[in-house]
Amino acid sequence: MAKPHPLLESGDGTPSLRPLYMLLPYLWPKGRLDLKLRVAASMACLLLAIAATAISPLLLGWLTDKLSRSTPSSIAMAATLGLIVAYALSRVVMQFFAQLRDGVFAKVLYHALREVGVAAFAHVHTLSLRFHLERKTGGLSRVIERGTKGIDTLLSFATFSIFPTLLQVLIFTVEIIWKLNVWIALTALAMVAGYVWFTFAITRWRVRFRREMNDSDTDANTKAVDSLLNYETVKYFNNEAHETRRFDRSMGRFARASVQAQISLSVLNTGQAAIMALGTGIVMVLTTMGIRQGHFTVGDFVMANAILMQLYVPLNLLGTVYREITQALVDMESMFRLLYRPQEVKDKPGARDLAAGGGEIRFDNVVFAYDPERVVLKGISFHVPAGKTVAVVGPSGAGKSTISRILYRFYDIASGSVKIDGQDIRDVTQASLRAAIGIVPQDTVLFNDTIRYNIAYGRIGANEAEIKEAAQVAQIDPFIRELPLGYASMVGERGLKLSGGEKQRVAIARTVLKNPPILLLDEATSALDTHTEREIQSALAAVTRDRTTLVIAHRLSTVVDADEILVLDHGVIVERGRHSELLAKGGQYAAMWNKQKEAAAVRERLKAVESDPDVEPQFTRESVDAD
Repeated sequence: MAKPHPLLESGDGTPSLRPLYMLLPYLWPKGRLDLKLRVAASMACLLLAIAATAISPLLLGWLTDKLSRSTPSSIAMAATLGLIVAYALSRVVMQFFAQLRDGVFAKVLYHALREVGVAAFAHVHTLSLRFHLERKTGGLSRVIERGTKGIDTLLSFATFSIFPTLLQVLIFTVEIIWKLNVWIALTALAMVAGYVWFTFAITRWRVRFRREMNDSDTDANTKAVDSLLNYETVKYFNNEAHETRRFDRSMGRFARASVQAQISLSVLNTGQAAIMALGTGIVMVLTTMGIRQGHFTVGDFVMANAILMQLYVPLNLLGTVYREITQALVDMESMFRLLYRPQEVKDKPGARDLAAGGGEIRFDNVVFAYDPERVVLKGISFHVPAGKTVAVVGPSGAGKSTISRILYRFYDIASGSVKIDGQDIRDVTQASLRAAIGIVPQDTVLFNDTIRYNIAYGRIGANEAEIKEAAQVAQIDPFIRELPLGYASMVGERGLKLSGGEKQRVAIARTVLKNPPILLLDEATSALDTHTEREIQSALAAVTRDRTTLVIAHRLSTVVDADEILVLDHGVIVERGRHSELLAKGGQYAAMWNKQKEAAAVRERLKAVESDPDVEPQFTRESVDAD
């Protein structure tokens, strides 16, 4: 497996700026001059807003001196009014450019948010089947949701709060040195440094509470989604109270972490207020002493106080900003770990599309293991000629369904080769490979949408006539027409509003619509009753005609007409041949056939006994169950 992205290797546990570095390409996207111009324009607005903010305290100081020194005259009054207008205008200009900055940057912000969110969503779909079998859907969706919100927070706060605050501190320091003296400037800087240090130190301490909150929130959401998806199972076993207790335990951990986070926030806010009050008090004392010594004016005192008040606002916000940014970095890091999670199965550089012809399949000495310690397929070889049907049968755990997963290239094999029309599937693109194969699985899971949508999923963009034609081939069109909403009927979560046979017909219809040269039937009727199975088999017979078909089956009655039957046991093909040939051998296939035939006879006899009380029972349901 490929190594993780270097920026995502574990650090010391504190939030890093790695996600910010990884976000930069989305803020300065290639080929998007319009977005780059918006970034430049928003930066210009930011600088103009800072300039207006910096001149405001100076104007207030000059105005105070003017009022305290001027003698009543029209010229003095005009100068005073001019300073008042200039001061008011500086406040308006500051707000105007700040709002303009946000408006100009908004398109850049939401473009980046959209691109990263879509990239994460798309990447999840490229990850291997192994990842999706191990994933927890609720937690996964929460990671993406929090990550995209973190981007919004980070870009809004980092771009327009941290940088402006640092620039304002620099400008205000120069102003204090110019108008007052270096000692007052050093005092103000010491206050800022102490405030920032305290804020960062306490916030780093608080990060672990945020991580605990995230973990418990993800866990709670995972349990909630899992429980709701398995609503029927919960009801079958009367376990509503159990599910509620599991969710409550997760929410309890979230509540405890939230309380700790709130307490630490109170400590942070109190300490920040104390540092600001102490720094402001010292600056005011030094300025007052300077006034008494004749070095400063009352206007200088007002200016110094105004500067500190101007600094207090962004510094106070800095505490919130830093908290939000660290939390956003934690959230984004989780999403970027997902976004840069290496693919287990990847196309080769320069891989070409599969040139699908008749759909001939060839497995040559294929060895495969999900885990190195347990080999599932042990050098199997077989050939499915174009247009023919080959069935793979065997006991549970023999490796039958693994063959279908390998054919789809959900996993790469350890050794050997799998070829379609003479082309190794590892040398062609996964998209073209999967476009050439249609599947009717054992458990058909449908989208919570209309029947029309679920059939059309076989070929996005198919028109109404093509959808209905596919439904007719799958023998489900009459059923759909009887529904009040017809093809617009909703199928429910995972298709639970439909019966097993109806769902299988929908699966057949969308495979017909896909019209692939290769058809894969993976235990397509094993979960159905005998009557429904016969109906589905007639629909499948129409679909498999003239197609290369690989059947993975448990019920041997469904494969008697196959051109060749492979008996798989513990990852090895132990028998092969046609149905009659295998029965004549009297081997493992014949034993399986006789056992299933006897079980079918028992079921039929039991059905007759239950429906006709005059028939003398030769066995009871208990004896059948015991068998």
